Amino acid sequence: MKLAIIRIASGSLRTHPSRAGSALSGLSRRCLVAGPTNNGQPVGVRPLSASSGSGTNPRLTANFEKEAVKEDESEYDSYVSDVVQSAKEEMVSLQRRNPTIQPLLAILQAGDNDGILEINRKMARKIGINVTQICLAKDCSEDEIVDELLKLNDDPKVHGIYLHLHPASLTSRVLNVLKTEKDIEGITDLNVGQLVRGDLSKGFVPPVASAVLYLLQQHDGLLEGKTVLLFGGERLLQVSLQCLIERSGMIAVKSHWNAKNLQEQVMQADAVVLLDGENVYIPSSWVRPGAAFICCEPLLETDKTTIGLDSKSGLEYLTAAYRTWNVARSCSRWLEEREYRPWNLRSLKLQPLNPVPSDLEISRAQTPKPVDQLAEEIGLLPEELEAYGRSKAKVQLSLLDRLHSQPNGKYVLVAGITPTPLGEGKSTVTIGLVQALSAHLKLNSFACLRQPSQGPTFGVKGGAAGGGYAQVIPMEEFNLHLTGDIHAITAANNLVAAAIDARMLHEATQSDKALYNRLVPSVNGVRKFSPIQISRLKRLGISKTDPSSLTPQEINAFVRLDLDPSKITWHRVVDTNDRFLRRITIGQASTEKGQIRETGFDIAVASEIMAILALADSLVDMKNRLGRMVVGTSHSGQPVTAEDLGVSGALAVLMKDAIKPTLMQTLEGSPVFVHAGPFANIAHGNSSVLADKLALKLVGQDGFVVTEAGFGADIGMEKFFNIKCRASGLRPNAVVLVATVRALKMHGGGPNVSAGAPLPKEYINENLSMVADGCHSNLRKQIQIAHMFGVPVVVAVNVFKTDTQAEIDLVCQIAKECGASDAVLCNHWAQGGRGCLELAQAVKEAASKPSNFKFLYNTEMPIMDKIRTIAQKVYGADDLELSPEAKNKIDYYNQQGYSSLPICMAKTHLSLSHMPDRKGAPTGFVLPIRDVRASIGAGFIYPLVGTMSTMPGLPTRPCFYDVDLDPVTEEITGLF
Repeated sequence: MKLAIIRIASGSLRTHPSRAGSALSGLSRRCLVAGPTNNGQPVGVRPLSASSGSGTNPRLTANFEKEAVKEDESEYDSYVSDVVQSAKEEMVSLQRRNPTIQPLLAILQAGDNDGILEINRKMARKIGINVTQICLAKDCSEDEIVDELLKLNDDPKVHGIYLHLHPASLTSRVLNVLKTEKDIEGITDLNVGQLVRGDLSKGFVPPVASAVLYLLQQHDGLLEGKTVLLFGGERLLQVSLQCLIERSGMIAVKSHWNAKNLQEQVMQADAVVLLDGENVYIPSSWVRPGAAFICCEPLLETDKTTIGLDSKSGLEYLTAAYRTWNVARSCSRWLEEREYRPWNLRSLKLQPLNPVPSDLEISRAQTPKPVDQLAEEIGLLPEELEAYGRSKAKVQLSLLDRLHSQPNGKYVLVAGITPTPLGEGKSTVTIGLVQALSAHLKLNSFACLRQPSQGPTFGVKGGAAGGGYAQVIPMEEFNLHLTGDIHAITAANNLVAAAIDARMLHEATQSDKALYNRLVPSVNGVRKFSPIQISRLKRLGISKTDPSSLTPQEINAFVRLDLDPSKITWHRVVDTNDRFLRRITIGQASTEKGQIRETGFDIAVASEIMAILALADSLVDMKNRLGRMVVGTSHSGQPVTAEDLGVSGALAVLMKDAIKPTLMQTLEGSPVFVHAGPFANIAHGNSSVLADKLALKLVGQDGFVVTEAGFGADIGMEKFFNIKCRASGLRPNAVVLVATVRALKMHGGGPNVSAGAPLPKEYINENLSMVADGCHSNLRKQIQIAHMFGVPVVVAVNVFKTDTQAEIDLVCQIAKECGASDAVLCNHWAQGGRGCLELAQAVKEAASKPSNFKFLYNTEMPIMDKIRTIAQKVYGADDLELSPEAKNKIDYYNQQGYSSLPICMAKTHLSLSHMPDRKGAPTGFVLPIRDVRASIGAGFIYPLVGTMSTMPGLPTRPCFYDVDLDPVTEEITGLF
């Protein structure tokens, strides 16, 4: 479009340039200026034909003197300066908040005309905005436009999109694709709707409409009650302009050239705005003196009586000024959206029933919020979410960059006393506590839980979604597959195992030359090393990059890993309790040419890759850790890594989605991150560092993140402090120690408890003496362990229906006497968050106190001394007893430079000692270390205590007996 404003006063015509260009018309545009003719007579605005007679090539023209042009150019400069100054102020504010930000305008056009680009680029330089141009073919299709538009929508560097296209190309589909927040021309339905509603805080005013209003204000500052007559134009522009005019206190009257009372309408108007180039003749006598005449029309052919002002005249820059100002506004809003957002969490109502139904029935009775709604409530951006169905989603790690300056919330760990085989409810306490904090105390709170393994889900323990009215929902999705992270770990782990055996086979059956030719093949006549092979060459001290330049000795070193089959430490994994895979023989087929060896399977969550997932703090960190994994030793005693095998890049590819935590929710709508699932008895037993870090940023400075450590405090909590906190740099504010009357009776001398068997009468009937003995032994010891790390402890008594009030009161009393900051009963299983309110208040109080956190040992201590420190101070052992193999391993790790790694003890969870039947707080025992292994990628040494196995077995009656599927409704039964 072109804009010209004509003032009629004292029998002369004078023009003022206005803003040119609009996304509403795809034609090239420029501004025309009209002025008085040489004879001083007023000139009407009328159509002219190519000849003196009537014709079919209309143009709207006006004659003027060059002196008038110069005068108007000067006035134009002042107009543009006003808009540029406002845009500059927006940019100053932007760069004050983020000095590195650089707004970008993208012009998507049909054809390669650079006129619009140069106009906008020159104006953008004045303001400090970048401009890019995407030129499609003149006859481009709708699909081509949409494809380019989608790319621009997804490009975070682009803050404004200008569709410089023919009106016919601006179809509903194109407009619906354009992101509203990047629609700086204000042409999408949502932007127009916001303008009509009067909400200008999010949308954009079309620059043409802004320009017209600006010129009206310059023409006559007193706009109240003035009448503006609008002719023609695209509907979007007409609607937008009408809204702006009326909101400014003027009266907008829409008309058309065939109106019977056209002359009357023009004569009564204080301003006439022509929105298109229809054939029209308006005598100057119709326009009342002092009225404004604004002409917006497509550029038409000109003749010698018409002077068009091209880009060099500067008049068109008013258009670019408004456009770039909108880009600056868009960028400012983009920054605001990325700042920390206060939560607007909507809690889900609970209606607890008595008796309490099954976990599965409770889960199904509650309808979870759509995960995108939950994400919005806690301040996540849409692009930070990857939905997996309706109820769960992965969260992008870019959130950490966005909220890097946001202070962390309070960090609370839930641990427990030494449990019975039935478990004591740490997961339910974690969920109940978060529900109490968020749904009832209205404090931002996040639970961070481990993903359950299918081993216990179908074995003895069942799922890990919590229970009763303190659950993660949907519990079936939580307990089965989730988002496939454990499957990714299984695939990655077994790829390494396959690579090990394949490499040994090929090295055993090929010469150096044959190996080299296959490892570094010629492709299309070009032979080169892959990046991962370059890395191996550097580790070997070979700086060459030309495959043809290696000597025979260098080729031998490069192609021969020379793995010792007896010293391969890498096992295959499967996410099932399968005792018969603990020791197997592989390579028995004739095709493997006698490469037979013994190996075994671990359960998937015992894989070092699971530990790496849990401890990595970025994708780069995870990739580096995967490459450092030691899979075995060569015959010469050198460690062989996953990177030596050439597989580390592929592992990162398999794990690239698994590194993102999964967002779910509790029964009361509180947010939960589910991520990683290492066991605490055979690994470090904590959810991921990344989940905790993301949650701590999201809850804000006054919020709470509650995470859980597996099994008893002697195992999960100790590893949380000494391994996880070292890796993350995070420091806990408080520990919740979960205890049950049932477990305390066991530690006080009660009979053994077995899964699937009825509880002995000692656990059903009141027995204060047994409870007291359990408190003075195991509970006291676990509180002391927490105090070794300088963290306040709150004891949470997880109540069962067989507990008496006297027993509960006794536990709380003794716990306080043993040094707990507080001890409270929890009834979340039956009441949800309301049953954990007292615990929430106690945790809030404890976390507000200064923490004197400290590690148990210095990692620079010798490996033996670190193991002994844990054995004596945490477990209560007198000393260690190392097998010859364990001693040799420690010597080897010292030689390889691994001595400064922290320790991850693999020990039974059923006792503080290595003997599952020794309850309470055993003393006077020597801790046997039968083997010592190293997870170099994960970053710890793990001694194996006693007969600890990394592959569980199934009981006589596993949980899977009760699990079934209704083929009609597809409902699952039997999960718990």
